[in-house]
Amino acid sequence: MTSCCGSGDMRVRRRGQRRPARIEMLPLIDIVFLLLVFFIYAMLSMAVHRGLDLDLPRSSTVRPSEDSPLSVSIRAVTAGRDLYLNRQPVSGKELAARLQQAAETADRPPAVLLFADRHVEYQRLFEVLALVRGAGIERISMQARPE
Repeated sequence: MTSCCGSGDMRVRRRGQRRPARIEMLPLIDIVFLLLVFFIYAMLSMAVHRGLDLDLPRSSTVRPSEDSPLSVSIRAVTAGRDLYLNRQPVSGKELAARLQQAAETADRPPAVLLFADRHVEYQRLFEVLALVRGAGIERISMQARPE
């Protein structure tokens, strides 16, 4: 005897039978992207500040700068060392030599993050900029605090 629907296999689902469990992928993908966005935002907000604790000038156009292995800080002091490379006090000659060595050993031109106290004299800032450029480094990012 043939069935009326043309198919010989008609299954009737009973109340006790369950379909096999399915794992829905779309909600999982949403969660993965949400976690990815969260961790990227968390990493950007925890940007490494390799400078000293300085009273930086404020600017309304401040953008996060790229990560750089070199950080030069200038403190406004009347006596003593006011120049630091990666938080280590250096003289002007030491700074120039170490920056030149870093520029020569790097596979691509290095960048320098420049942190200057807001009370640093304009002349001193230009002296340090001349030292950095004299070492062959052209990518200099002056740091400021957002308003």
